[in-house]
Amino acid sequence: MSEIHSTRVKFEKVANEIEKRIQEGIYVRSQKLPSEYDLAKEFAVSRLTVRKAIDELIQKNILYKLKGKGTYVMSPQKIQSGHSGLKGFTEAAKEYGKVSQTEVIAFHPIKKVPTLIQEALKLDETTTIYELVRRRNLDESPMTVEKIYLAKAYVEGLTAQDFEGSLFKLLEEKVEIAYSHQEIEAILVTKELAELLNVAVGGPLLKVHSVTYTKDGMPILYDESYYRADKYTFKNTLLRN
Repeated sequence: MSEIHSTRVKFEKVANEIEKRIQEGIYVRSQKLPSEYDLAKEFAVSRLTVRKAIDELIQKNILYKLKGKGTYVMSPQKIQSGHSGLKGFTEAAKEYGKVSQTEVIAFHPIKKVPTLIQEALKLDETTTIYELVRRRNLDESPMTVEKIYLAKAYVEGLTAQDFEGSLFKLLEEKVEIAYSHQEIEAILVTKELAELLNVAVGGPLLKVHSVTYTKDGMPILYDESYYRADKYTFKNTLLRN
């Protein structure tokens, strides 16, 4: 094992343990962490290793530093979509050490398919498209409402109850998911969404349009989701041509 790799393993181990303590409530929001000296002594590593671990958690918006005062737990911690690639809600929840719950509000074929959805999925008028509406919760707190549209071929034989878990896991039994294009806009909370997400009418909300594709560029699903702006943030990688 090289010296650089060994150092990285050490500070990642420290970072993972600090993050775990935050998730378990040992370190609570706005709490000041022990000093670098005390943490180095506890973990039996150098102060430089502790400093690198802290810097990594600062980059992940989990900790923040106040000059001359120390390091604190950030409050509140938002769920960051896209920070580690294309993941479903259930997968992202596990990554943050949280428990996800899914409530299926509706699952049915739609008679009149909006042109926008039909064009996005590249389907003709004869193809039956299903609408799936779900509310997603983290630790029993409502986070997002999804309106998902898929061709009948991907959901044939499934019932509403089947969608109480990971949608990606279900779809990957039939097709390989490769990437997703997203468009994000800020909107105001409507009365309907206020009731579903337990937020105030007129408050900020993130509306996300996304189309998910196979590796061959074939669209699989169209997703129109509404995310609580106080609980969610998005991270994207932009490539310069």
